[in-house]
Amino acid sequence: MTEPVLSVRDLRVEFATRRGVLKAIDGVSFDIARGEILGVVGESGAGKSVTGAAVIGLIDPPGRIAGGEIRLGGERIDNLPPEKMRRIRGRRIGMIFQDPLTSLNPLYRIGRQIIETVQTHTDLSAKAARTRAIDLLAEVGIPAPERRIDGYPHEFSGGMRQRVVIALALAAEPELIIADEPTTALDVSVQAQIITLLKRLGRDHGTAVMLVTHDMGVIAEAADRVAVMYSGRVAEIGPVRAVVGDPLHPYAKGLMGAIPTLTQDTGRLAQIPGAMPRLTAIPPGCAFNPRCPKVFVRCRVERPDPIPVGEHRVACHLYDRAEVAA
Repeated sequence: MTEPVLSVRDLRVEFATRRGVLKAIDGVSFDIARGEILGVVGESGAGKSVTGAAVIGLIDPPGRIAGGEIRLGGERIDNLPPEKMRRIRGRRIGMIFQDPLTSLNPLYRIGRQIIETVQTHTDLSAKAARTRAIDLLAEVGIPAPERRIDGYPHEFSGGMRQRVVIALALAAEPELIIADEPTTALDVSVQAQIITLLKRLGRDHGTAVMLVTHDMGVIAEAADRVAVMYSGRVAEIGPVRAVVGDPLHPYAKGLMGAIPTLTQDTGRLAQIPGAMPRLTAIPPGCAFNPRCPKVFVRCRVERPDPIPVGEHRVACHLYDRAEVAA
């Protein structure tokens, strides 16, 4: 079996506060293969963005990686000193943030920003780096890149700025791209274009993509596999067609049931009662148990481990063989 580009095992991220230590990520594990898009989905506060930040080494004090391992191409990177991690960030791991205006310096032309990124991570001359920057802009669909390269961020639309950010992420031909809500601020037609672009990049470059989003429509369209997160844990993970078409975890079922369809009249959409628990008040046992329609005694006292069920891995006592047999 080919070694995954990214391997995360039992990742734990904590934040020290005056109220005590808060566990933002608690035992998350997953792999991403070359050319694969893994969608990471869940409500706000589920831990999606924190997981991405941990992978790329952007957890700052008072936060820290408290346990587990992160391996990139077989090399452990979660315990590297800051300077070594800085060289990996941008060179081997690219990042696409939700709001391109926070990623682009409004005072610099976009060409300068891309060229500086290319030269930081390669040995190209200024002239060759400019040619590379123009090629990147053309690849991500910027019209007339020879002219637009000298524009400022405010001269581009939201969708075009996001394309520029994707070009920046690709500048050093990274092995992995973490895309944190890359389509949230865009209209539907531009979302579709960005999704198509991400899929093509994975196919043409073999780049692994971790796609963080709360939009199941984006996941269904773009991802190969999906990890459903809840309260800093993975509730269910599997191929996107399996998880979207036949979710097993009650939380995943609730997410899918809340999506309207164009093919049939489902009447009133499903609603998950309650809200995601605060980090200071995560319940014992399964974190979803206060909102779960199928909760029973064991759910309130024992945390479920991920269980293989067909193509899925699901953290739910309902699928424990001993529980089913009883």
